[in-house]
Amino acid sequence: MNVLVVGWPDGELEREAFDQVVSTGRAVGHDVVAIDLHQLGFRAAMPPAERDAYHGQEVAPTDEIAPHVAAVRDAEVIVFVFPSVASALPPPLRGWLERVMLPGVAFVFDDAGRVRPGLRKVRRIVGVATYSAPWWRVKLDHDNARRVLLRALRLNTGLGTRTRWVACYDSASVDQLGRSHFLARIETVVAAL
Repeated sequence: MNVLVVGWPDGELEREAFDQVVSTGRAVGHDVVAIDLHQLGFRAAMPPAERDAYHGQEVAPTDEIAPHVAAVRDAEVIVFVFPSVASALPPPLRGWLERVMLPGVAFVFDDAGRVRPGLRKVRRIVGVATYSAPWWRVKLDHDNARRVLLRALRLNTGLGTRTRWVACYDSASVDQLGRSHFLARIETVVAAL
């Protein structure tokens, strides 16, 4: 299976989680493409040329974005690894979604001008997130990161797409046992793809 791993692993735990997803995916025989937005120094802001082109039926990706678009088009599974920021996606990951999930890529228009899913190849979406807040606070805040990836993005793949979420709450105070448990859950989920 073609697995795309997109992450913003800017902390030690997120780096371990990102590496766990990539290594487990490869160990079980998946073709894994890993996009480390932190290492790439990915710019969240959409340049003016991309923003102006965005309003067409199909947007030609820039040279910077083209490899990301190609990886998304080939993906059967997309795994996101990131630290949640105030129950939301970190700006680089949000910017990646805005810049890569273009018309003609994430969604298409039919003959009547209605929006249709463009990521029909994607069968699974997995989120791996760390939160600085405890689970009850994240739930109270409606976990916007989870909603964006498992609900909104899923509209671009079709409702038959299966989803999974692996979370580590109150991550700053997690001890070694909790850390090991989190990484083991990630391994189990990725191995079962």
